[in-house]
Amino acid sequence: MELLFRPRRLRRTATLRRMLRETRLRREDFIYPMFVAPGKGVRVEVPSMPGVFRLSTDLVVDEAREVVDLGIPAVLLFGLPRTKDDTGSEAAAPRGTVQQAVARLKKHTPELVVITDVCLCGYTTHGHCGLIHEGEVDNDATLEVLAQVAVSHAEAGADMVAPSDMMDGRVVAIREALDERGFEMVPIMSYAVKYASSFYGPFRDAAESAPQFGDRRGYQMDPANAREAVREAALDVEEGADILMVKPALPYLDIISQLAAEFDQPLAAYQVSGEYAMIKAAAAKGWLDEEAVMLESLTAIKRAGADLILTYFAKQAAAFLEK
Repeated sequence: MELLFRPRRLRRTATLRRMLRETRLRREDFIYPMFVAPGKGVRVEVPSMPGVFRLSTDLVVDEAREVVDLGIPAVLLFGLPRTKDDTGSEAAAPRGTVQQAVARLKKHTPELVVITDVCLCGYTTHGHCGLIHEGEVDNDATLEVLAQVAVSHAEAGADMVAPSDMMDGRVVAIREALDERGFEMVPIMSYAVKYASSFYGPFRDAAESAPQFGDRRGYQMDPANAREAVREAALDVEEGADILMVKPALPYLDIISQLAAEFDQPLAAYQVSGEYAMIKAAAAKGWLDEEAVMLESLTAIKRAGADLILTYFAKQAAAFLEK
């Protein structure tokens, strides 16, 4: 039998494969998450996330300079408070850890895009993402607090805010609050489709944000649902979200692909702590080639349709892509 076309012809050499590669990772695709801790001289590695550290505000700039030198354009800041209470009041404190870190970063690394996570889970004694009333998360009462947090970040100099709480209506509440305070040019990257995932465990160690009772399935999405993801994203677009996000990434490539086809807004995907930790753990055992699996997983996320990738591998991947 004569074969008229042989796909292997175009895979024969590394140069041919490189010429015809459909999906290309760039350092500009990455956003690097960072954990900011109170105090001075704090540099504590997260046990379940090798290579990821909690850093005090005085050490954040050094890490940011490394990020900039690698060509990574943006960071996402998560804060740990000095003290927690039932309402997460320190989240909006003008001298909070995130607010101080933002001010330092904008002073010393002005070219870096500084994005801040807007949520209450790491600041509340109960570990939930909103205010509690009669044992339940009170959606509407939480909106005002989230808006105050976002404004405090913008006042500190944040380039973008990223609400991750999954309260209904939080995007419009934050948009209105920012606009009223003169921050109409501060964009919102919405965690539009955030699943109640089992892949968040290591992050909760890093941010000390595990819920102290119940779980978050009442406000984060059911992993079994896909059509609901489109509804959630459409609502956030209507409310003024500038960038949409899917979280986690690799287990939800179908959702990333679906949203990329459905919406014109830029689309981000978060390769979360559990995804990172699994690759690190398997590589430490010698079961996987860490660099190869890292790049394959990131390429898959971009191939699915993500314009931006939030990943703890950002520095490692950027260094490789420089080669």
